[in-house]
Amino acid sequence: MRLINCIGVLLAMCWTGLATVAGAQEMPVVRVAVLKIGTVNWELDTIRRNGFDRANGFELAALPYADNGATRVAFEGGDADVAVVDWIWVARQRAAGKDYVFIPYSRAVGGLVVPADSTAQTLQDLAGGKIGIAGGPLDKSWLILQAYAAREFGMDLAQDTEQVYGAPPLIYKSALAGDTDGAINFWHFLAKMKAAGMRELLSVAEASVALGLDPDVPLLGYVMKESDLAENPGLSQAFYEATRASKSLLATDDAAWEPLRAAMNVRSDSEFVALRDDFRAGIPARGPVNAESADQLLRLMAELGGEKLVGNATTLPPGLFAQIQ
Repeated sequence: MRLINCIGVLLAMCWTGLATVAGAQEMPVVRVAVLKIGTVNWELDTIRRNGFDRANGFELAALPYADNGATRVAFEGGDADVAVVDWIWVARQRAAGKDYVFIPYSRAVGGLVVPADSTAQTLQDLAGGKIGIAGGPLDKSWLILQAYAAREFGMDLAQDTEQVYGAPPLIYKSALAGDTDGAINFWHFLAKMKAAGMRELLSVAEASVALGLDPDVPLLGYVMKESDLAENPGLSQAFYEATRASKSLLATDDAAWEPLRAAMNVRSDSEFVALRDDFRAGIPARGPVNAESADQLLRLMAELGGEKLVGNATTLPPGLFAQIQ
């Protein structure tokens, strides 16, 4: 990263791509690679709209990409300074020698929903049925639900059901059409599915508790490079403060959601409320991630997903989580 001398900027943070703010002094620009339709845009839009970035000494720039893979490529290649990922991926990269660190964003997780008229009350009742799964065979929600089924019922959920894998919108549409007996999807699609009348049979949070895991460990977050943070002392905390200010506003002020309605792509007020409420439910507590709880989850992911999921990160790599307060 090219270091530029920035005078009069809070925390003296310097990033590539300097922008002039208010025609008076220059502020560093933090470039965040995001999925064009990703829910993280709600948080980032709120940061920019309310000036939480400038209040913390930088200017936020969201760079939209068509898919999550492209956001990671942009981050790794230096076209972006930050990307949104889950920390399991960051742990895998760090175990491979990369200097990536994680700042928590959300603990929102998926779950399994069934049609409103389904008679299923537990995962056992889906035996012989078809489950639609977003994210593929190594989807973390799917792995946790398999572990839960094995522990609670002695059930091999993968063997006892038929799985249909697909992109989140496809799983959403097929579930609403009644093509599957149950569906596992990302949290925001699940919110829309529940708003449309589907019923949550089991959440990943509930399954995690039953497995002895800590459901408060945030899975999603912002990845940065440790080398960049070393060149720019205070950057991780400043960025984190801006995100927390956005979260605080969205958690307490319904009016703050109105400017986001179009980006949320909702078809009804019930969808809007479901997305708003589930976003709020996924806001993690302030402060650093509990490393012991995270290590427990990583060990389970390594056991269930193996090297294809975690690479060499069978235990929590030191320094994975950025130093924030």
